[in-house]
Amino acid sequence: MASSEGGRYDAFDVVVVPFPYADRLAERRRPALVISNRKLAAYGLIWLAMITSAENDPWPGDVVITDLRRAGLPAPSVVRPAKIACIEPTRIQRRAGRLDKASARQVAARLRGFLATV
Repeated sequence: MASSEGGRYDAFDVVVVPFPYADRLAERRRPALVISNRKLAAYGLIWLAMITSAENDPWPGDVVITDLRRAGLPAPSVVRPAKIACIEPTRIQRRAGRLDKASARQVAARLRGFLATV
C-alpha cells in the first residue's frame, strides 16, 4: 500500500510497515522508525529501526519513546536500534508521527555505536 505522502519520509518519522522478522521468513505490521535520510531514498530504499512494546524484555541500547502522542503511538514503546530493516518506501503503509528530539538524539547515538568505524 503506497503512502498518500508520495513516499517522502524524513529521519525520525514513525511509520507503520510490515516489518520483517530476523529469524524467519515472515513479517508483522508494526510501527518503525525511519533512520535513513533522503539521500538513501534516491536508491529506492529506507532504513528502519524496530519499535516494540515497552512491556517486552529490554535490550541494551533500547530507547524509550517519551512523547507517545507526538510519535502517534497508543502504548508505551521503545525504539530497538539493534533491529533494523531495509525496505522500499512503497511498503510503508502510513506515517504515524515523529520522534521527539531528545529520543531522536539517543537513537542516533545508539546507531553510531553499532556502526563500524575506521
